[in-house]
Amino acid sequence: MSDPLLRELDHYVVLEPGIEERILSAAETVTWLAAQLASLGAVPTDLADLGTDALRAGRLLDTACELELEPGCAVQWFAVRLEPPGS
Repeated sequence: MSDPLLRELDHYVVLEPGIEERILSAAETVTWLAAQLASLGAVPTDLADLGTDALRAGRLLDTACELELEPGCAVQWFAVRLEPPGS
C-alpha cells in the first residue's frame, strides 16, 4: 500500500520517452494515465477487475509509479510537493 502522505500531494511530475517532463495536477495525472491505459492493446492483469480506464488510472496513481507501454518503453509519474513562492 502506498504512503498515506502521498495522497495529500496534489501534483505529479510525469515522464514520457522523448517528451520533456511535465508537472500535472492530481486530476490531470489521472486523465493522463487513463489515456496511456486506453492506448494499450491489453489491460494489465492487476487492473482488469476495474471497469474503466479512469478507475484503473486512480489505482495506478495510488499503487505504482511506472506503466510499461511496450517492452522497453515505459511512462513514469512521481508525487511532488510544490512550495508556494517565498516559502
